[in-house]
Amino acid sequence: MGTTYRSGKYRVERDLLDEEGLEAIAQRKIYSDTHPRLTERLKDSLSLPVLYWLPRYSIWEYGMPDLISGISVGIMHLPQGMAYSLLASLPPVFGLYTSLYPALVYFFFGTSRHISIGTFAVLSIMVGGVTERLAPDSNFLIANGTNLTAGQVDIQARDLYRVQVAAATTVLGGLIQVVLGLVRFGFVGTYLSEPLVRAYTTAAAAHAVVAQLKYIFGVSPKRFSGPLSLVYTLVDVCSLLTKTHLPTLVVSAVSMTFLISAKELNSFLSPKLPVPIPVELITVSGVDLNEVVGDAFALAIVGYAISISLGKTFALKHGYKVDSNQELVALGLSNAVGGFFQCYSVCSSMSRSLIQESTGGKTQVRGSQPVIVLVTILKLGPLFQELPKAVLAAIVFVNLKGMFKQYSDIPQLWRNNKIDLAVWLVTWVATMLFNLDLGLAASIVFALLTVIFRTQLPTYSVLGQIPGTDLYEDIETHRGVREIPGITIFRSSSTVYFANADLYLEALKEKEEEAVSRWNDPSSNEGAAPGENGGGNGTVFVIPDSARHADEQGRWEYLKGGAPDCASLGSVSELQDEGSSSEDTLSRDLERVSLGSLGKWTWDVHSIVLDLSTANFIDTVAIKTLRSIFRDFDEISVDVYMAGCQAKVVEHLEVGGFFTESVTKRHLFVSVHDAVLYCQNHRGVLMSVMHVPAGHQALLVLVVLGAL
Repeated sequence: MGTTYRSGKYRVERDLLDEEGLEAIAQRKIYSDTHPRLTERLKDSLSLPVLYWLPRYSIWEYGMPDLISGISVGIMHLPQGMAYSLLASLPPVFGLYTSLYPALVYFFFGTSRHISIGTFAVLSIMVGGVTERLAPDSNFLIANGTNLTAGQVDIQARDLYRVQVAAATTVLGGLIQVVLGLVRFGFVGTYLSEPLVRAYTTAAAAHAVVAQLKYIFGVSPKRFSGPLSLVYTLVDVCSLLTKTHLPTLVVSAVSMTFLISAKELNSFLSPKLPVPIPVELITVSGVDLNEVVGDAFALAIVGYAISISLGKTFALKHGYKVDSNQELVALGLSNAVGGFFQCYSVCSSMSRSLIQESTGGKTQVRGSQPVIVLVTILKLGPLFQELPKAVLAAIVFVNLKGMFKQYSDIPQLWRNNKIDLAVWLVTWVATMLFNLDLGLAASIVFALLTVIFRTQLPTYSVLGQIPGTDLYEDIETHRGVREIPGITIFRSSSTVYFANADLYLEALKEKEEEAVSRWNDPSSNEGAAPGENGGGNGTVFVIPDSARHADEQGRWEYLKGGAPDCASLGSVSELQDEGSSSEDTLSRDLERVSLGSLGKWTWDVHSIVLDLSTANFIDTVAIKTLRSIFRDFDEISVDVYMAGCQAKVVEHLEVGGFFTESVTKRHLFVSVHDAVLYCQNHRGVLMSVMHVPAGHQALLVLVVLGAL
């Protein structure tokens, strides 16, 4: 079934605008009007979002959905909090603390209505790396007189110190997040692209699995840290498989089978169940329950990146706004305050946030969630003191299933974007080999290098006009565009700065040489009629530009013939064959014949327009490059103009001292079309050189005389 193209014509009449004219009309504001003071920014950052939305809260509209969502997510907090505390190498009860206090703080300062703040596998693993490195078992061996009892560890003293390490790291990471939020540094999360975050969490899931293998098989491998520790741990666990504790393995296998089956049942029955079945909690309850600055910064960045990515996803879906800087402050305060209550680092959880959204949660209220966790801590805490770690390890395994599905990103990225695929693979490999902290640093560096690489090697193009419009496109990729006689319009696909300034200058000169070659080589022009392409039968005529005029839209028409190539040589031949001597007939036919129909012409380039619409900043190196462009082409009597400069770019040009007596803001135009019209009207008499096929010279003279 075909589609019909519909177009509407419009016409805008205005004066031709350069930068000075634009500033006079638009009246650009001064710096203080557009940039709030530091005190005002701090005041905005320390605001309480709860004071905005809570007075407008509707119990009748939001009360029941928030209650159901709070119950669902609160139940999930219990087993996940305890299980993920093992990843942090802390006693399970501290996972419950971490599920309570930070969530209460986020209630007052957060702006997302759907993310669930609490324990998360990736951050738990990162905290575990810090606690095990600063508080290894070897530092807490029980002393028996002058000798250390072989293999016996003072678990109570070790866990107490690890809690202190985790809390200190969490407080420091929270303070870093608060400071970053106050200085409006929320954009830092944009450097963690989606492929990077997904690859990082996938690799972190592998770390979590390896960390839980000792609980699954009931073995005691050595502890390794630093690069390749994952490989060393995996090799050590494999070497100990012959010593597997079979009862522990059976408990783990049964627990995982039950959890996976129950979760699949939950997915199948989700449309009919207002609250999902708390399978993790049932599994835990059914078992015999008797049975630093660098690290903090990494925790702060990763936690924020995960939270803001989830928050923006839900905000876009439900039509509200998430403030990235306020989220930094809220998450930082949640961590900083939580650390004083012996909590470890938190962020939003993917699984809990999805449950919270799917069960109908509308706002941050969800009052039943902290109540459930609080009751568990106060009344049920002793029941979890001797919790089987094999069951918790099984819970970790099953909850990481979603992360392992992210391996399907690889074939999709292979089809869509090879650079994003490279970011994904490098992030995964670096995180697997160098651990979570060094892997994150290496991943960010590589992602930034891809950005630099793409901006350092942009695409350079010469633009031509779409006939009858003020639109300009690349002449190499579009057939329906025509170069403007005597004018070269040059554009780069990225901003000009120190890394590509020299390449920009070289590309401009190269494109200029190509343009001159095209105009001076009749055989290179498209649409030439038979006998035009260098057959040696033609005569060269030099026609002054006074023989042409501009129409109302600023396009040059040659002797009423319209755009070049609009007539064919056939009409001229017919005119000669008929031998018409009537003055009216000759006049009528001359109106149908353009200089372009008689032969191909060439124009010497007299103006260059630099399209800077893609530039969002200009540094000092780029300014020097632009100066040299103006100077070099001025020496050969070629005018240079710039078009499409953003206000920020104009500010940078002003501060960088770009403008002089010879180069003023009148060399800057609001659009490429404005610059082209100015060049066409400003350049005076231009000599157009034409190649005319033999046999048509007499008619050419008549055409020229008629035009003059």
